[in-house]
Amino acid sequence: MSTSIPLVFSHANGFPAGTYRLLFERLRAAGYDVRAIEKLGHDPRFPVTSNWPHLRDQLIDFIETEALGGPAYLVGHSLGGFLSLLACLYRPDLVRGVVLLDSPVIHGVKARGVQFFKATGWISRISPGKISRQRRNVWTSADEAHAHFAAKPNFARWHPQVLRDYIAAGTYSSGGQHALSFRREVETEIYDTLPHHFPRLLRSRPLQRPVAFVGGTRSVEVRQVGMRATQQVTQGRISWIEGGHLYPFEQPLETVDAVVGWLRAFETAQGPDSPAAARAETGQPPGKGPSI
Repeated sequence: MSTSIPLVFSHANGFPAGTYRLLFERLRAAGYDVRAIEKLGHDPRFPVTSNWPHLRDQLIDFIETEALGGPAYLVGHSLGGFLSLLACLYRPDLVRGVVLLDSPVIHGVKARGVQFFKATGWISRISPGKISRQRRNVWTSADEAHAHFAAKPNFARWHPQVLRDYIAAGTYSSGGQHALSFRREVETEIYDTLPHHFPRLLRSRPLQRPVAFVGGTRSVEVRQVGMRATQQVTQGRISWIEGGHLYPFEQPLETVDAVVGWLRAFETAQGPDSPAAARAETGQPPGKGPSI
């Protein structure tokens, strides 16, 4: 009897969960029951506010209502990684472990700087929101939208199927036009309310579950934030994939292999009652994972 392991994936800002379809298929083939909120921040019950408490609650509510049959592994890219970490800090009973995909933990002077810029209203001048608020969001067709993104250097590096999935999940037909489904107003608000309170939270709510980080070797976000706090949070569980901040879209299969490696390392460390042990009883291979 095979064991399906619950996994909740949370997407990056602006990229609906359907963009990760290729990753989800490979994760399911590896034995994980993958669930995901399609678009964070678009449910009026969970508005976007400073430090994202309602987005955190949206993820917690999703985990609680999905009938997963027990705690889940949380995997998140960028925004999704931060929310996964917040959910783990507030509701460790729902979580087995967390894998952060290029979500470096903001700390020290960087965190205080974010707090200052939000308080003064200057955050919109320095955050990626200054780009997203002006992002083109309407095309005459899906083909035109695809051509628009494919011509951009950052998107040109994506796996071709992932780009097609982004067009399918990230745009919709409306009034004879094709528009972005992830509203740029929401995307901008998420950028402009970036959490600055991780240092305080980590002091008051010690982590009770293992956390790993998979970063992009050319990630601008990692260079901007630094890795000191992430080193502490993960206790050194860090690995790297060639690419920038959006490497899951550039190298989706390699990304899944890295995630599965960390999840199976978590399972091995958790002992004989873990899903890894259940797989071993059925003769399923444990897979290769990094040392934990």
